[in-house]
Amino acid sequence: MTTIEQTPLARLESEGRLFNAVLKGPTSKDGRFGFRGDIALKFQDQVADEKRPPDFSIEQVLTFAEGDDKQFPILIGYLHSFEYLGQVVEVLGDLLSPEGTYLMFCNNIDLRSQYKVKMGDITFYILPCDESTVWKETMDLIGIDKNDIKKLNTAGKTDYLLDAVKGFSNGYDEITYEKGLEVMEPVRNRNENRPV
Repeated sequence: MTTIEQTPLARLESEGRLFNAVLKGPTSKDGRFGFRGDIALKFQDQVADEKRPPDFSIEQVLTFAEGDDKQFPILIGYLHSFEYLGQVVEVLGDLLSPEGTYLMFCNNIDLRSQYKVKMGDITFYILPCDESTVWKETMDLIGIDKNDIKKLNTAGKTDYLLDAVKGFSNGYDEITYEKGLEVMEPVRNRNENRPV
């Protein structure tokens, strides 16, 4: 059975970066360890023993590692600002592979846009996310009906979705990170228009 210590999540766990886990353990596939939760990218300054939430994170992360994977074969998540992609590479750089599949849903890119952004030799697919979840957006992107997986448990659903996404590629416009910073929109307040 694969443990977290054998996966790329080990360093993130030791640095205290894994939060809000819905799944952090073996999945329904032998030798696979899955994670659904948040990965902190920047921490707030701590005063004495006070524990503060991260400044910002990759939220709603979906990923797994198998066997002796040193890097994530696939990672999907939500960034509140496209700008945070720089920190994703800074924090996760050695855990990402040129052959990996990496999708980032962003709050502040035009809702009609999809981009491909290369950071070094790592390719990210950048997609809009508006008042939905990474899970639902990914299901829609890949064309999976929720009835196909409703009888599976959390680990099984995660396996099913990530297996379907693995190797995803699309003819999205390729832009540089710098160009993305130029065209990104203001970050929308996620609590706007929500009932109190």
